[in-house]
Amino acid sequence: MNKFSNSEIKALGFYVYVYSNPKDNKIFYVGKGKGNRVFSHLSEDSEHEKVNFIQNLKQQGLEPKIEILTHGIQDSETALKVESSIIDLIGINNLTNKQKGFKSAVFGRMSVEQVKSTYSKQKVNITEPSIIIRINKAFRYSMTPMELYDYTRGHWVINPDNAKSAKYAFSVYEGIIQEVYEIASWFKAGTTYSVRENTAHTDKWRKPDVSDPIVNKRYEFVGNLAPQEVREKYILKSVEHLFNKGNSNPIMYLNLES
Repeated sequence: MNKFSNSEIKALGFYVYVYSNPKDNKIFYVGKGKGNRVFSHLSEDSEHEKVNFIQNLKQQGLEPKIEILTHGIQDSETALKVESSIIDLIGINNLTNKQKGFKSAVFGRMSVEQVKSTYSKQKVNITEPSIIIRINKAFRYSMTPMELYDYTRGHWVINPDNAKSAKYAFSVYEGIIQEVYEIASWFKAGTTYSVRENTAHTDKWRKPDVSDPIVNKRYEFVGNLAPQEVREKYILKSVEHLFNKGNSNPIMYLNLES
């Protein structure tokens, strides 16, 4: 069965579906669609990890288990948000999906504390010698602690002298402090181990070419979580007020000795 009838398509509306491994029932792909979209992956011919997974099953004489998770959704954006919530729940790293869910960094899986910080925006002023690093493009609330650390610490165009004077690095998303790290040292970009190098998803970050002149101007730090008293003082507080409207520079230095 790889096609819905017209009456079935009309009744389904927009829907969210999942593909599972029939051997262990583990979901390996989440999608949203309308009409016969759910069946389209069975005949795809690409290097997508999802397609390779399906082809591998077929070589074993198996077919992926296909399920409609929810249907009757009235519009595409709502379906995208439902799809995104499922991806966040399972975890993008446990799936063959290439992209994190629709607006997952804005409306994705969040703790109650993260929700409160996002909308209350409790202001805080940083008093220690620090560097603020805004990771808006890379951030998602479902990041693991290691992912957050690796996406925060590199790779940035910085003033090396200023950066070396900073004791703490603040990981900031949309003006809210997500984590604080105590900096141990700075290195040229791509010269230290990162979990960002070990992903199979094709649209994610790859290890930079250190011979590239542009990459060669970028740096990354290594460090540890800041002391607990420092983290408790700042995490989930807002520093949005420190940035002028229209300022897109991801880096800001604070309280450094002149």
